[in-house]
Amino acid sequence: MAARLAERYGEGATGEPRWWRVGIDGAPAAGTDVLAGHLAEALRERGLPVLVVAVAGFLRPASLRFEFGRQDVDQYLGGWYDTGALWREVFGPTDPGGSGRVLPDLWDPVRDRATRSPYVELPPGGALIVHGPLLLGQWFPFDLSVHIGVSAGALARRTAESERWTLEAFARYGREVDPAEAADVLVKADDPARPAWSGPK
Repeated sequence: MAARLAERYGEGATGEPRWWRVGIDGAPAAGTDVLAGHLAEALRERGLPVLVVAVAGFLRPASLRFEFGRQDVDQYLGGWYDTGALWREVFGPTDPGGSGRVLPDLWDPVRDRATRSPYVELPPGGALIVHGPLLLGQWFPFDLSVHIGVSAGALARRTAESERWTLEAFARYGREVDPAEAADVLVKADDPARPAWSGPK
């Protein structure tokens, strides 16, 4: 699957080399990091520079995330992730004419403070892979978007008890954003050992 996705690199690109931006969307239990890692490996085997960015590194401070309680579904959907920082530090630098200086993460949720990670130079022609939940419906400028879908039953089984309050959020995300339809590629991963996928649209 990762090799097939890697074949899409640069598709439709003309003129000067530019960055190829891929979004891999899915609930935490869907394992977006696994597919992101395999795709990064497949692209590096082609000799391409790759940077993988997890949206979990762009959480807002706890004082903002938990402003209305630790299990507020509305806040989780619209206020947990710093989309402004993602635009500024990840997507802006990889826009045409950008600097290529990408911040790989911003906030450490365990220590609840800035990570102070250094910027990473991603040369034009390189691939940026962003993965994590709630990526679609944000107008992020992905060249290729992938949604890893998990049925409600499988998601409930694979979500830790302490996080099961997020199931309502992902049900709403499915209804309001319809990521399975919005994505260029749909991966069905009820059985993570035997995923099925739609192939590129």
